[in-house]
This record gives sequence, structure tokens and C-alpha cells, in this order.
Amino acid sequence: MVLEVKNISVSYGMVRVLWDVSFNLNKGELVSIIGPNGAGKTTLVNTIMGLIHPLEGEVAFENENITRLPTDQIVKRGISLIPEGRKLFPKMSVEENLLLGAYPLKDSRLITSLMERTYAAFPILAKKAKCMAETLSGGEQQMLAIGRSLMSNPKLLILDEPSMGLAPILVEKMMDTICKVKDDGVTVLLVEQNIQESLMIADRGYVLEEGKMVMAGAAKELLNDDHIKKAYLGA
Repeated sequence: MVLEVKNISVSYGMVRVLWDVSFNLNKGELVSIIGPNGAGKTTLVNTIMGLIHPLEGEVAFENENITRLPTDQIVKRGISLIPEGRKLFPKMSVEENLLLGAYPLKDSRLITSLMERTYAAFPILAKKAKCMAETLSGGEQQMLAIGRSLMSNPKLLILDEPSMGLAPILVEKMMDTICKVKDDGVTVLLVEQNIQESLMIADRGYVLEEGKMVMAGAAKELLNDDHIKKAYLGA
């Protein structure tokens, strides 16, 4: 098991956001956590990354308790996050943004190899290597965000709402890109409001509503579930 979240509860002051949340990922899986806006998905991601400490519960990565580790130590262990909104450095070039993603690494040959792999996966980034990130289109910026995260050579990639703000045709391309990341051997946790697209590419899924995990199962089964159809797909 790559990641195990066990009975996590989180509050902001007096307001409880997550209630006894548990889920897991196995090596090589693409798992999607779906749910409406305000369900607590980003809070859950930030807890995994050590940006928030839970009231109760534990986060284990490769059987090590990482619940109280600083975020930089979590990244060094092999978890990389693409945050909601991408959080690129707009006044820095594509190349500089990518190199910042490799900051945990010390091996220059590995960094060069990862840069070559990233440019091979996203040729448009190679063409625009010297361009400022702010000049890229929305889809190109999302590619850069994924590329930057892959530059840390992660074992687990977490994506928080990667389809946000993208046109439907770009969402489809983005999901294809995420599948390619998985095919390269990276375990993927996809956190999304876009239920249809995310479950279509996932192995398994979890449904987070009002801070609680209310459903779990194979992605195809969730897509055909009556509650999912009525609540999220308009069926």
C-alpha cells in the first residue's frame, strides 16, 4: 500500500471540516476522490501534504507515519501535489518553473533526465521553454503544473481539481495526460468535481460529502450508481 489515510478529522477553529475520513491507494493505481464544492477535498489534500495537522487520525506513506512531518520532508519522500489553481510562478520561464519542481533532488544527471522526459511528454513546453509562464494558455499552464510536479520524480502524484477553468476539449486532453502519468508507473490521486471524466479514467473512487466519506468502490460501479447519477450527473 502506497498511501493510507486512517480516521482523519480536521477542524478550522470551531468548525469541523473532515469527520473520520479513511481511504487508501495501492501502488500503480489511479484513485479519484469526488464530491461537490465545499465537501472538504482540498482540506484532505492539504492534510496529506502536512499543510494542515489533523485533530485525530493518521496519514501513512509506504508504511511510515507522516502525519506530523513538515511538507518539504513529505515531498522528499516521494509525494508531489499539483494544487488547485496550479500556483505557477507567472514571471518565471517554463524552464525555471520546471527546475523549481526538482528542488528536492541533488543529482544533476537525474534532473537533466527528468527535464528531457518532461519535454518529451509535453513538446509544447520544450518549444516555449524560455517563455514566461503567464503567457501560456490555460491548458499549457496545466501541463506545466504537471510537468513541474513530475520533476521531483514522485512515487505518488496528487492533483487537486486539475480540470478547473479548462474548456471541455482541454479537460479530455488533461485526463489523457493523467493516464499517461499512471502508465509511466506513478500512483495517482485525482481529486475532482468533474465526476464523469475523473471516474472514467480511475480504477477506484471515493465520494466525499460534507466532510465524510459516504461511498467507495470500483470507478465503473460508482458511475452506474443511482445516487451518483442523480446527485452529480443529472440522470
